[in-house]
Amino acid sequence: MQSCFIKDCALVFFLIARCFCTERKFGMKAVITVVGVDKPGIIAKVSDVLYKNDINVLDISQTIMEDMFTMIMMVDMRSANNKTVSEELQKVADNMGLSIHVQNEEIFRSMHRI
Repeated sequence: MQSCFIKDCALVFFLIARCFCTERKFGMKAVITVVGVDKPGIIAKVSDVLYKNDINVLDISQTIMEDMFTMIMMVDMRSANNKTVSEELQKVADNMGLSIHVQNEEIFRSMHRI
């Protein structure tokens, strides 16, 4: 059991290292999560950042639970710079009081498999 855990952790660290080398580009799919108190403009502002960085939304799930907004997006980050996108989304998060995370799809899947 412990051996599998160590192998899974090693895979996660490998994937993290792979994602942040060479110009800090994902070059693949990423998962973006957005959580916060619901208010007008969340989807518009997040989508605007993606549009300006030539990021295509492949799949999206969004719901409001009481007054909490939640959204998960699968996006194609092939032509986007991870650092730039993360910084721009962090500005949106700060301005709107949200939690926004961008994560490589492979890392996301590995972390949720452990």
